[in-house]
Amino acid sequence: MSPSPDLTAPSGPADLADLPSVAPRLRDLRRRSGLTLEAAAARVGLSPAHLSRLETGRRTPSLPMLLTLARTYGTTVSDLLGEVIPERDPIVRADRMEAQESGGWTYWRAGGSGRAMQALRLHVPPGASGQAELVRVHPGEEWLYVTRGRLRLTLGEAVHVLDPGDAAHFDSLTPHRIAAASGEGADLLFMHTLMQSGATELCLGGAAPTRRGMP
Repeated sequence: MSPSPDLTAPSGPADLADLPSVAPRLRDLRRRSGLTLEAAAARVGLSPAHLSRLETGRRTPSLPMLLTLARTYGTTVSDLLGEVIPERDPIVRADRMEAQESGGWTYWRAGGSGRAMQALRLHVPPGASGQAELVRVHPGEEWLYVTRGRLRLTLGEAVHVLDPGDAAHFDSLTPHRIAAASGEGADLLFMHTLMQSGATELCLGGAAPTRRGMP
């Protein structure tokens, strides 16, 4: 396969000032990926000489080339450019936990955004609802802890009734369903890992799927 058209441009003082860290980052990320110069160049469609010039700052990559290099090294353009991600606030204050409703259930976000695990406070109302009838199957793990009322948790063919203080921790690939088992509904703390993808998430039953990210 012949190399793709050169997506780089000669470096000048302004270019190097705009991208001061891209050359050493390209070299470091390639080495951390375990790729030789020749192997990496073949993946991105450049000659080894072109990639070497990028890594030594003699040429500046265009945005399309930065995107290609980021995919090759399993990272982001921001990482290639050495941008520092702002530190996430580990504290979620009570006054920032805004209630959101979906299918009759009420949610309060109790964890930070952009994490591999989502934490929620959840109120499950009494009675039958679309949410209660929905069977969920998706990658990841789920953990819940009942704080008030009684909860009916169906895992596969098994049905469990949980009282306040009871907890459950299960693989989300097990078909599961959650419903209140008491007249006042049920309150719980809920956590799940965000390992979903559009190709693997599956909801079964008569109700429409809920928004992604909900239990």
